[in-house]
Amino acid sequence: MNLYILRHASAGTRRANPLIDVKRSIDKEGKQQCLLVGNCLNALNVQFDLIVSSPLKRALQTASLVGTETGYDAKILVSEALSPNTKVAAFDKLVSGLHGYDNVLVVGHNPNLPVFLGSLIGTRGTASLGITGPSDKPRIRLRKGAIARVDVAHRPGTLHWLVDPRILRGVYAKVTKSSRRKTSRK
Repeated sequence: MNLYILRHASAGTRRANPLIDVKRSIDKEGKQQCLLVGNCLNALNVQFDLIVSSPLKRALQTASLVGTETGYDAKILVSEALSPNTKVAAFDKLVSGLHGYDNVLVVGHNPNLPVFLGSLIGTRGTASLGITGPSDKPRIRLRKGAIARVDVAHRPGTLHWLVDPRILRGVYAKVTKSSRRKTSRK
């Protein structure tokens, strides 16, 4: 199974009141990030069998926009396992229940989504490798709107790629311009 892990798109600044923050929606930049991610997935001919999202509004909007761009027309599954304060065990239980699908998109939040990604691709503790350090889990930075593809057919999973929306924006800008190199005429 290919698991696509997407951090929700830009949603402005965090609100101090958690009850208000839950209802925070994506902003204009977030909508552009969703379109870029959707276009990238279309270029790679990715079609999702299932989309799973955190129940928070900004994650649901991100899942919906990316799903629409990729032609996903089924219902988005909402799971508490992708909420901001969920533990790795709940995420692992969610992933275990997805065995009948080939391509699944999960949309969630920081700080737990990078931890979930690290738990999928982490092989073993660094102590067993003779390395001592503060953490034995991979540290992966996921900016808003970043997406990663992980093959989880076997554990540990294999990270195939991770794309940041700033990279997509730069590639899109280059592609839309002329492909000819500029030459001087001296």
